[in-house]
Amino acid sequence: MSQPPFLDLRATHNSHRWFLPVTPEITVGPEGKAFLFGGVGMAAAVRAMEATCGRPVIWATAQYLSYARVGAIVDYDVREATVGNAISQVRVTAHIGDQEILTVNAALGAREGVTDQWLKAPDVPPPDQCPPVKHWRGRADSVHGRFETRLAYGRYPTGQLEGGRSEDARLVTWVRSRDGLLASPELLAVLADFVPQATSNALGYHAGGNSLDNTIRYGRIQPTDWVMCDIRIDAIVSGLIHGSIHLFSPDGVLMATASQSLILRVHPVPAP
Repeated sequence: MSQPPFLDLRATHNSHRWFLPVTPEITVGPEGKAFLFGGVGMAAAVRAMEATCGRPVIWATAQYLSYARVGAIVDYDVREATVGNAISQVRVTAHIGDQEILTVNAALGAREGVTDQWLKAPDVPPPDQCPPVKHWRGRADSVHGRFETRLAYGRYPTGQLEGGRSEDARLVTWVRSRDGLLASPELLAVLADFVPQATSNALGYHAGGNSLDNTIRYGRIQPTDWVMCDIRIDAIVSGLIHGSIHLFSPDGVLMATASQSLILRVHPVPAP
């Protein structure tokens, strides 16, 4: 049985065009200034490409160009640049009228062949042994409000941090959908944009980032509710963050890996 989608992407009479109404539950940002979460923008492109091409996404990379505010309608135009026997190369342009919001390039398809995995999941306690945490903005009607998060390793930015700069800049969380959704290409694309959550842990003070890009590469997706998010801030250069995230199933299967760059934003410490 198929599960309901995470977002309300809608078809049009044109099989290569889709549209997404921007509603509060797919946004981030402060009250009154909320905007479409970058991972949702990528997830919508992934679903549009798979539905248009009839092939699974192998990898996708997004360049974030502008913001989409609550109430906007974002159009997604899918262009199949090349279609091979097994692999398609595809481009998606998401726009509001003439304003381009994001561009996604991707490869879709599947082949028979060797399947193996070398990257191992970190050894952390299972979700039921980890404390729950909430996103610092605390908006229930946002993307972050739609997920339950448990801290397995590192410091999660819920208030004042102690200990200063992290030695390994690593944050590990368990995350699952409050809507009961299982891991899918769409859901993992949303989680792949959680890299900014590790910024506070790395620096030792309350900070995050605005995404410039995101690249996701899919592995073997398992029908699991809990997803382990193993996040690292690799470097910060002149206020620009470079980070990565590995998304594992509870039994250690690598379901996706992603990396992105962000503009560093320092936030005020939220009130207790």
